[in-house]
Amino acid sequence: MSKNTIIIQNLNKFYGNKQALFDINLKIEKGMFGLLGRNGAGKTTLMKTLATLIHKKDGEITVCGVAIENAKEIRKIIGYLPQEFSIYPSMSVREAMDYLGVLSGMNRKERKKRTEILLNQVNLTEHVNKKVKALSGGMKRRLGIAQALLHDPKVLIVDEPTAGLDPEERIHFRNLLSEVAEDRIVILSTHIVGDIEATCENIAILNNGRLLYHGTVDALLTTATGKVFTKIANKSELPKLKKEYSITSMLTLGNQTHIRFLSDSPVSGAVECEPNMEDAYMLYLYHNGATFESVGGER
Repeated sequence: MSKNTIIIQNLNKFYGNKQALFDINLKIEKGMFGLLGRNGAGKTTLMKTLATLIHKKDGEITVCGVAIENAKEIRKIIGYLPQEFSIYPSMSVREAMDYLGVLSGMNRKERKKRTEILLNQVNLTEHVNKKVKALSGGMKRRLGIAQALLHDPKVLIVDEPTAGLDPEERIHFRNLLSEVAEDRIVILSTHIVGDIEATCENIAILNNGRLLYHGTVDALLTTATGKVFTKIANKSELPKLKKEYSITSMLTLGNQTHIRFLSDSPVSGAVECEPNMEDAYMLYLYHNGATFESVGGER
């Protein structure tokens, strides 16, 4: 069994009588791994299960050779940044890192060394004396990564880390995750297609607690080849087109609208185009019963 692999077999999870995860099977290896899905797809439940914050119903999970039931050992090798990250607002950045190091059982010399290395890596060195509550949203996310890496884990799990960040901060954060993933497993859980497309080679798609896809980004794109089209339509045509096809984007110019849509077969008057990651993702959801309205709202 690999010491650098997460193996999930036949995982199920219930909240009372409601099933949140259905027979999940995944193999996650070193590097960036993207977990893509709409809000409510089951991503956070899966991430919390891997972080031993909630218990599975049945199935088997091993993290770098350690069974998930051994929570104490798992927590030694996992760093976790939850979607809602909050940390001691009245402490300075340095004080917060030092305090968390104490809680992790690190000695003073080790805490100081790791704090300096990590704050430099996340570009917070010049803000070490700033109160946490005074940090911008992007700075807080970067501090969240630093604290999650403090004990040098083999696995880093980040849940919706770029939601609410401006485009520049999002790019910086994605670059940071890619750098961190060079020597460990990093799982990026998000509903933002662009974050996955920019950072991950291997991905999984979750929807309503079920695994729809597990493979490479390139293979996912291949499944959409020949099924993405563009067309210039008059406003009078739009209602019929919306009813018949899953439209992924629209751009209105005067009385005409440039539309991009999905179809399993060629469409008269439409031009086939190269699929992108969002097209392929939406196609998977569409083939599994999602409507355009429910898909489009999650982009």
